[in-house]
This record gives sequence, structure tokens and C-alpha cells, in this order.
Amino acid sequence: MSILIKNGTVVTAKETKRANVFIEGERITAVGPAVSAPAGATVIDATGTYVIPGGIDAHTHLDMPFGGTMSSDDFETGTRAAAFGGTTSIVDFAIQARGTKMREALDVWMAKAQGRATIDYGLHMIVTDLAGAGLEDMDEMVREGVASFKLFMAYPNVLMVDDGTIFKALSQTAKNGALICMHAENGSVIDVIVARAVAEGKKAPIYHALTRPPRAEAEAVHRAIAMAEIAGVPVYIVHLSSEDALNEVREARDRGLPAFAETCPQYLLLSIDDLARPGFEGAKYVFTPPLRPKEHQPKLWDGLKTDNLQVVSTDHCPFCFEDQKILGKDDFTKIPNGGPGIENRLHLIYHHGVNAGKISLNRFVEITSTTPARIFGMYPRKGEIAPGSDADIVIWDPEAVHTLSAKTHHMRVDYSMFEGFEIKGNARTVISRGEVIVDKGQFFGKSGRGQYIKRAARGGAWK
Repeated sequence: MSILIKNGTVVTAKETKRANVFIEGERITAVGPAVSAPAGATVIDATGTYVIPGGIDAHTHLDMPFGGTMSSDDFETGTRAAAFGGTTSIVDFAIQARGTKMREALDVWMAKAQGRATIDYGLHMIVTDLAGAGLEDMDEMVREGVASFKLFMAYPNVLMVDDGTIFKALSQTAKNGALICMHAENGSVIDVIVARAVAEGKKAPIYHALTRPPRAEAEAVHRAIAMAEIAGVPVYIVHLSSEDALNEVREARDRGLPAFAETCPQYLLLSIDDLARPGFEGAKYVFTPPLRPKEHQPKLWDGLKTDNLQVVSTDHCPFCFEDQKILGKDDFTKIPNGGPGIENRLHLIYHHGVNAGKISLNRFVEITSTTPARIFGMYPRKGEIAPGSDADIVIWDPEAVHTLSAKTHHMRVDYSMFEGFEIKGNARTVISRGEVIVDKGQFFGKSGRGQYIKRAARGGAWK
């Protein structure tokens, strides 16, 4: 099958130009103003729209166990929702159970995704145990295309590992070229603060944020970067939420260290005030790290503009309000941590970033597609519009006006964190490896068409 996209404005991380794009099979074969279609090709008129690389969400949690329940989107519903929002690739997380080999976790998550995913997917590995042959397990995972590992400095006795384990993992990446992703919060200190709050009867959702102060995040970011510096390797901070933590990343980058970080739409647009909503409504906004006071938001936007934050991901981990979040009705520590967002990332960053003048159109493409492709070993197959790249393309209508709502979204969750947000800009047509899977609000993909992305270890050669 061949497709010609004509009369659109092609936008990449580096340039904006009027050009046609020709797709043959699963790949882009030509880009330019004079590119034409052979007989029999499908022609898509993109007049008045932007032609951008498909979005890459490098942080999702589909079909993930947490707090006695499972995230409500599986690989079918979650990737379908992502496609509606213009995301054509995700990187999810396999979780190594303590006392097991990483291979077992990889097999479990591959089984979750295969036959269900509607867009392409890669996997990070969450490391909880490096005893025995754990370091060799990391090398095996890299050979399998799992080129990044996540370690937790939070959730003691569940996911948290000690500094020695973190340093061993970081040191191993100097040999195998993988990247360590850090959930950076001081979990031991936070647990003490949480225990005090509960003992004092402070159990409402707002205390989820009040017991996880920004300094606990900043301290852990500082420590993670210090350990990476000692090991001589890059480090990537996931879901950075506060000015305090951003300052640690900025200081490291100013010294020339390969410190990278992502943030999420919720930290750019929501605040601790949402956790203080009447009744139990604040539970909808319980995720970790927590929402911060509003004054952190402009600092994070500035971080995106100045490249001290390189990526916007979602940390999509949805739990339904009525039958899952309610598990913590009388105790915030029992509220499943996570929120829905996989469908709305491009909507929110385009409207509140590009339309508001906070970031450029090219920067929008860079932080939502090209840079995650580079950092996580998918570039130039993903994140680019160029001959030889996968034909993952979004035709973006900058004039389309719509309202975000649980009534109309495609995520399998009964609320929206951004309910009522008015957005200008939407994906009109979404193409995944040369196949139109979304067009004008209709889904044409199918369960299981998504392919596993075997990602390359980059060894720190990122921009």
C-alpha cells in the first residue's frame, strides 16, 4: 500500500516546511515539495494542517498491578486511546518480582502486549533485585532490546532498592550501554512523614501531597545524579514534578553532566489545589510524585523551553474512581497511585504550550516524539519524518476545537484529570507504519497490529 500526503506543512524537531510525504509499505520513502503519487496510491490532502511525527509516550503503565488492583487500561484499550490522541509508540514497564529473573518479567509483559497492542511498543525493565545473576540479566535484557531500566528510591519494602543496588545498576550500564531511569523520592523519609500523618488522623487525599514534600524529591534527584556521576554514566529522572528537583537537574547539566529528565502534563497544568477538592474528589489526583503548588508550573515550562527538561511523557496509570480509587476512602495511603492521560498528552502540550507561546511548534515535536526516540534507542526509525523512517505520522489540525471529558475520551477509566479543558488542536489522521488507524474520529486499527520495538542501547550518545 502507498500513501501520498500532500499540501501539508511538515514539522520536525529541526524545521518547518511545505512538503509532500510519500509512504510505501511501512516506511517513508520521499519527502519534498515535488513528490507525487504513482497510479493507485491513496492521496490524503493535508491542506491547512501540520504533518508531524507520531507521538512517543516513553512512560506508561498498562495492565499493571498496584495496591491490590490493576490499572484499568490494558494494552488494547490503552494503545487505542493513545492513537486517538496522536501517539503511535509507547514504552511501558515490565516489573521484576523480587527473587525472580528479569526474563520472567519480560515474558509476562510481552504476553500482555502481544495480540492486544494497536500501536508499536517497547519495554523498560523495573529492577527490584540484583542478587545472584542480576547484572548478567541486565545484559541479556539489552540484547532483547530492553535498553533501559527503572529503579525506585521510593516505596520501601515494595519497589525501593538501596543505593548500593542503584550504583551497581548504573555501573553495569557503563558496560552494556543501557540507560537507568530513576523514580527519585526519598522513600525512607517519606514513610516516616506518612506514618506521623496517619497517626494524627490526617487521612484525606490532600495528605498524599503534604507527606511527600518537594525537598524529598530534590534530595533523591541530587543523590541519583551523584551516583551516576561517580559511575560515569547518564541518568534519566522520570516524572519530575517540582522546581526543587528541576534545579538539581539544571545544576548537573550546567556542569556538563548527561542528566536527563521528563515531566508530565499533570505537573504542568494541575496543582495541589486539585487534591484539596471537596469530599473524596481529590483521590482522582493521587499519583506519585504528587501535585505541587501552582508556582512550580511556570518553572517546569521554562525547563522545557531551555532543555533542562527534555521529554513530556504521561505516566499513564489509570484507576477507576468508583471501584478502585475508593479503596482509599478512609486512608490516603490505600488510594491506588496513578492517573489517566495517555490520550491527551499532545492535546495539552500543543494547546497550553504552542498556542500559549510557551514553546515553539518544533519544540513541541521534539519533546513529544523526537527526543524520546533518541534517548530510548528508537531514532531515526521513530520520531522523524524522513526517508527510511517508519511511517508513523500525525496530520494535526491546529484549528480543531474540542473539550476534554470522560464522556468522550477513549481511555477505560470513569473520569478525566482534565475534565472540561477547552483545547484547540487535534489529531485528524493518525498513521502507524503506513496504516491509517485513526481518521476524523473513527478508529480503523485492530488489536494486535502493534509490534515490539527492539530498542538500541545508546551508551550515552544522546543529544
